[in-house]
Amino acid sequence: MSTASTGDTVKVHYTGTLDSGQQFDSSRDREPISFELGKRQVIVGFETAIEGMAPGETKQVKIPADEAYGQRRDDLVFAVPPDQFPAEMKAEEGMRVTGTTQQGQQVEMMIVKVTEETITLDANHPLAGHDLTFDLELVEIVG
Repeated sequence: MSTASTGDTVKVHYTGTLDSGQQFDSSRDREPISFELGKRQVIVGFETAIEGMAPGETKQVKIPADEAYGQRRDDLVFAVPPDQFPAEMKAEEGMRVTGTTQQGQQVEMMIVKVTEETITLDANHPLAGHDLTFDLELVEIVG
């Protein structure tokens, strides 16, 4: 039986949980995800865990934050004046917004605090700083 290796396109079912046991995502209620090993289309630790698996095989893997979405960075939390937002938008804590970096890259951020003078944004990935546990099933090696 063949096993997954770099260059293979694979289909994988997964369920991801935090150390608290809270589930943050799962493919079980939809189609498995499909990606090519070695192309960095998923987080490093996830890709590494799939390599060497055979179709039908399952495993649980804990991926440290550094191999997932990295550590939280304080420099990605910053305040901007409210006039940086469209006048018709009512900024609220917990709201997700998309901004553009000076290099033209789109970045998703969360509004973490709103005052009359500033709106504080957090551009860290929501899972940054977390170790992630995945229950994995290699469904198929496509090629």
